[in-house]
Amino acid sequence: MRTEEDWDIIIEPKNNLFNLQLQELNRYRDLIFMFIKRDFVSIYKQTILGPLWFVIQPLITTATYMVVFGKIANLSTDGNPPILFYLSGILFWNFFSTSLLKTSDTFSANAGIFGKVYFPRLTVPIANVCTAFISFVIQLALFILVYVIVSLNGYHSNIGPSILLLPVLILIIALFALGSGIIISALTTKYRDLKFLVSFGMQLLMYAAPVVYPISCIQDTRVAFLLKLNPITHVIETFRFALFGNGYLDISGLFYSATVTFVVLLVGVVIFNKIEKSFMDTI
Repeated sequence: MRTEEDWDIIIEPKNNLFNLQLQELNRYRDLIFMFIKRDFVSIYKQTILGPLWFVIQPLITTATYMVVFGKIANLSTDGNPPILFYLSGILFWNFFSTSLLKTSDTFSANAGIFGKVYFPRLTVPIANVCTAFISFVIQLALFILVYVIVSLNGYHSNIGPSILLLPVLILIIALFALGSGIIISALTTKYRDLKFLVSFGMQLLMYAAPVVYPISCIQDTRVAFLLKLNPITHVIETFRFALFGNGYLDISGLFYSATVTFVVLLVGVVIFNKIEKSFMDTI
């Protein structure tokens, strides 16, 4: 008769809702890489341009914003080159929105595999965020290329030491999207309409962050205060300050963003761990 020590993997019920399963996630890291590869390949599979869409999409979006918000609406860019200003906002917003939307569909999109085999369910949303991060890195390389071209054509580069905060900014966006996404994914097991609301809401939520405008152009202090309650606001503004040397760098704002991110992630893990026990009965 086999003893407990003879088994390679022991599946036990979770008694702690705050358990991040870090040891299990590390054991299943190869599965995470497999999910990342699957998601990355499937995004533009059987398309003519393939991965080039990672570059084409932000460029088309930037050109659209330059016409609509720059020329027609005449919104300020704080004196910064419009292409760099809009592209810098799109860079982080795409990372956040892609991570959240993919993660929010975790249970619905993977119900088939969840019902057949055991593995830590958190591997799927983590893989979704990592896939979005790969897209972010490609678009960041595009941004650096555009920044260099604009600088060679007369723009005086004002990159400051605060650019060293870039890894922190990326981490805040990634964890905030992960936490928000797994909360939504848990709720959509009961309320299917929520995923349609989220898709629509993400389009509107973009205007609650300084993606197409600087926070300095908001004259109403109450509106500016409300915008600063959005954790993404401080991330984008800090990134632009590091690149252009104007705008604002608020360390307390970044600390606020990090705190909100931690709380959202913690709540997300608790809800996720609770729902995953019974989601197959309601999915």
